[in-house]
Amino acid sequence: MRCLWISLLFVLGVVCGGCASDDDAGTDTPILRFVFVTHGQASDPFWSVVQRGALDAAQHTGTRVLYQAPESFDLVTMSQLIDAALASQPDGLVVSIPDADALEAALMSAREAGVPIVSINSGGEHSQRLGSLLHVGQSEYEAGYQGGLRLSAMGATNALCINQEVGNLALDERCRGFTDALESQGSSVEMLAVELGDPTESTQRILAALRSDPSIDALMTLGPTGALPCLRALEEIDNPGINFATFDTSPEILNAIESGAILFAIDQQQYMQGYLPVVLLALYHRNENLLAHESLQTGPGFIIRSNVGRLKELTARGTR
Repeated sequence: MRCLWISLLFVLGVVCGGCASDDDAGTDTPILRFVFVTHGQASDPFWSVVQRGALDAAQHTGTRVLYQAPESFDLVTMSQLIDAALASQPDGLVVSIPDADALEAALMSAREAGVPIVSINSGGEHSQRLGSLLHVGQSEYEAGYQGGLRLSAMGATNALCINQEVGNLALDERCRGFTDALESQGSSVEMLAVELGDPTESTQRILAALRSDPSIDALMTLGPTGALPCLRALEEIDNPGINFATFDTSPEILNAIESGAILFAIDQQQYMQGYLPVVLLALYHRNENLLAHESLQTGPGFIIRSNVGRLKELTARGTR
């Protein structure tokens, strides 16, 4: 894997060495144009970093990037956005795949049209079947499993997996991996669904679950929109015996890790999920390069109290 990243750094120099910007490109130098369609909005603290990575890569490679997403988690709208992107005849398509069945028709249309696809973030196990050149992300099941083992080692015996977007394949896989890990250690897990768009209601559901079962001693949330209501619930219930961990990051989550309110965050380095597809698609067009890997794993990594300080600085820059 180390050799793979060294190779990527080398070929990035190849891609960027002779690239023209939008301002100085000659009329005979077509600018490559890539469209991102994801299930996560750029206003979300997680997805804003993905977009930042994509736009930085576009600047570094002399390409253009358009980032699009539904206003809320909506697979029908997402499929329509993919269709609209194809109608504009882009040089490449970058997509997340939260539900392979719902997006299959749109992605197969891209394949039939000869538009190269790179999938990111979710749906890596379906990426090749749906015509993607490769997937950039993490194994969500493995990330959940590793997170479960960590919480188990910290004493978790009865946990909640709090899912803010049931039906999102990536989140369901996180919860499945987490459950399998804890159950392999003789512990139990229940899944609790909360509302992505209603943090107050989410807090109340978490509080109700904790009050109804005082034996719950561990919580795993699957992203910032689940973690923040969970933090508020724990403040209200005032139970220091509950171990709390989460997926992904935000400034609030990093502050909570620093204070000890959250033990760790599972980090999938989403900046790279925006940045690398642009570089890879530019290489594919300009130098006939294609990696001999079905996926590039950007996680899981773990943010803990000892390393959170530096990551807070980078988060303030918008790159973590």
